[in-house]
Amino acid sequence: MIFTKTFDCGLKMVLKRTPSPVSYSALTIKSGTRNEPQGKSGIAHMTEHMLFKGTARRTPKEISDRLELLGGELNAYTTKEETVIYSAVLKEDTSKAVDLMMEMAFTSSFPENELDKERQVIIDEINMYKDSPSDCIFDDFEKMLYGEHPLARPILGSAASLKKIKSADLKEYTRTNFKPEMMCISITGNITPQRAEKIVSESIRRYVPEGYVPSPAPSPSPAPAGNGLSAGTAFIREISKKNHQTNCIIGTSAYSYYDEERLTLILLSNMLGGPATNSILNQLLRENNALVYTVESIYVPFADTGSMLIYFGCEKQNTERCIELIYGELEKLRSTPVPERKLAAAKKQLLGQLAISSDNGEAQALAIGKSMTIFGRIMPDEEVRSKINAISADQLQNAARSLFAPERVSRLIYR
Repeated sequence: MIFTKTFDCGLKMVLKRTPSPVSYSALTIKSGTRNEPQGKSGIAHMTEHMLFKGTARRTPKEISDRLELLGGELNAYTTKEETVIYSAVLKEDTSKAVDLMMEMAFTSSFPENELDKERQVIIDEINMYKDSPSDCIFDDFEKMLYGEHPLARPILGSAASLKKIKSADLKEYTRTNFKPEMMCISITGNITPQRAEKIVSESIRRYVPEGYVPSPAPSPSPAPAGNGLSAGTAFIREISKKNHQTNCIIGTSAYSYYDEERLTLILLSNMLGGPATNSILNQLLRENNALVYTVESIYVPFADTGSMLIYFGCEKQNTERCIELIYGELEKLRSTPVPERKLAAAKKQLLGQLAISSDNGEAQALAIGKSMTIFGRIMPDEEVRSKINAISADQLQNAARSLFAPERVSRLIYR
């Protein structure tokens, strides 16, 4: 059972009842890298780090002890469009977890001495990231794909930009972006809707000014068909990295969250290079020809566009053969409808993967919080199944034709 509520201040809440003795909670804030002010690249991710470094009434040690002494966990992450604080505790401690996350979001103090220390930690993280070509190639590809668009910004920022950020900048960033109407508290656990509403209401009373009026915001609405397909500029680039292995991304801009063909592309991406060993590219490049250790297809939707990426790493002498085989499979998907038996099997596999992943309480809390933040509702499992089962071979072929048209497909190689 799923229970949702929007409070007068604009903050949303969603509860999914489960029989587990563990309660998973998440505070999803609709603000990420794309919301950063000009010249402050990395401030969203730095803010996430600094949320743990002191509030109006707690020291960093007191923040870490608050849930850990109960056997619980507290963590956070930043994406291009979100900042998320999440926790796991015994169900009787849910109120402590929710209140702490709200306290961190609304009353973090961002002390300058802690900022100086955390800045160096993040710079070390950036340097470590640069040593991993299989990771940093994604940032470089997105920079080239999105150009001047805010989605081109790397989540970690740069050492140069981080050195300019002061405590006052973090306070201004949160004052502008950490507003109740941009937030959702999601909970999965064995608590009643009445209890969940009481927990969130009490935290709102503590941290949101009485009589707060949320800023008007347009309701999410579907973007025009193919809206995301015009974003980005096709390119073919090669960067010398002097690595033992070649890393390559072949990709294109794609459908947004609000495009009706989003689920079609999720299915297509899963067939092409999903996590299962029977995916098209895994069978072709790894199992049949032993050309790669890893190959995957990744579809990442955003509010106004998205990206559809195929990544592989291989020995240098295998690079051109891998590229040739991948382009060949993309052309097959464009020119030939997927046989009905194969399509039915692909749908069943995806639905099974979704069901198994949703059996994880933490994954559920994060997913329903994201869904409420983006769509303002939770799509029932039955609706998801119905929509996926309704996808036709023609829809798959049309999506492949649109996305994988030769003039749209970009390529970046680290060699």
